[in-house]
Amino acid sequence: MNEFWEAKVALQWGTLKPSYDVVIIGGGGHGLATAYNLALRHGITNVAVLERSYIGGGNSGRNTTVIRSNYGKPEPVRFYQRSLELYRDLEAETERWMMHDERGLWWITHTEAGRRTEIARAEINRAFGADTRFAEPEEIEREIPGINMNPAGEFPVLGGSFHAGGATARHDRVVWALAEGAMRAGVDIIQGVEVTGLKVENNQIVGVETTQGSIATETVVSAVGGHATSVADMAGVRLPIRTHPLQAFVTNHYEGTFDAIVASIDLGFYVSQTARGEMLGGAHIDPQPSYSRRSDHHFISSIAKRITALFPFMGDLRVLRQWTGSCDMSPDYSPVMGRTPVDGFLITTGWGTWGFKAIPAGGEAMAELVATGTTPELIAPFSLDRFAKDRALADRGSSGTH
Repeated sequence: MNEFWEAKVALQWGTLKPSYDVVIIGGGGHGLATAYNLALRHGITNVAVLERSYIGGGNSGRNTTVIRSNYGKPEPVRFYQRSLELYRDLEAETERWMMHDERGLWWITHTEAGRRTEIARAEINRAFGADTRFAEPEEIEREIPGINMNPAGEFPVLGGSFHAGGATARHDRVVWALAEGAMRAGVDIIQGVEVTGLKVENNQIVGVETTQGSIATETVVSAVGGHATSVADMAGVRLPIRTHPLQAFVTNHYEGTFDAIVASIDLGFYVSQTARGEMLGGAHIDPQPSYSRRSDHHFISSIAKRITALFPFMGDLRVLRQWTGSCDMSPDYSPVMGRTPVDGFLITTGWGTWGFKAIPAGGEAMAELVATGTTPELIAPFSLDRFAKDRALADRGSSGTH
């Protein structure tokens, strides 16, 4: 039995110890990346990662695998650029193939206002380390296969930005590489255990209640997706988070080569081609807050009209699979990371539609905060208290938030 499958067996049969230095709630990308960095960067291995279902079975396994840093404000650009750069080296570091593919991302616009926005985006990106430039319609038509420029129609392509670092990776491979690396270093990763309560005494976390018993700890990191508010409520912390479903789909094999990632903010969708030749697409969050993970026909019918307007060839493809994730959305659409009013209770949430791309940098920063007690400068702008201080970071930098 190779080491990868040995790791999976260990996960199935792991048991909880009575106490840990750190308990991480959520066995998705962010929770595992935090545990991985705690162990490998800071030597903190008396750590438990608790996952109520199975590793990567939540939002980490329900995203569309896009990695990018082309946001509209300096703080997110710097943070996501750090994550993009960490992704480039993650395969070599973990010695696990994640199918990381840097192919570039095109951000298309169909309005004059959109042209100005993309020109500004490119300037902000370059100023803070992200390789992005504005592209005229002629270049877009030449570089993106099968695109309908629609010059006299309803959605003419008037330009866009090209983000050279845009990439994709296999979500399950990322999650398992981090889990395996953390376990090798001594971290306990336990599947099938649900957190039922948090113990707080004198405004300090002192323990975690689970379906397998109580755990003593003075540090808890909530890295759950979809139920961040429920976990925070156990500690008496109210989060400014609303959860919305986000649907996606994949088609049957497309015989052509679509070597690009394309998004249209105006039309509200994004599309890329998987390693198996399928066309993968997504759109905006469902407008009604919900924990539901049911998919519906309305989403497909709505996105089909918009996608085929820009890529007519997709009208000949069939939808094979459709799925739904749970997006925790903050008021300013930016993540919330760091301390809370309860000592020892830390959060990494509000990832909305961009949690996958943030996994390496998010785990690195949260681990540093746990290990040193000091908030890393890179994530300081994303603290929970920014709302009370009127320091919101409003950036709807994703087609999913529109």
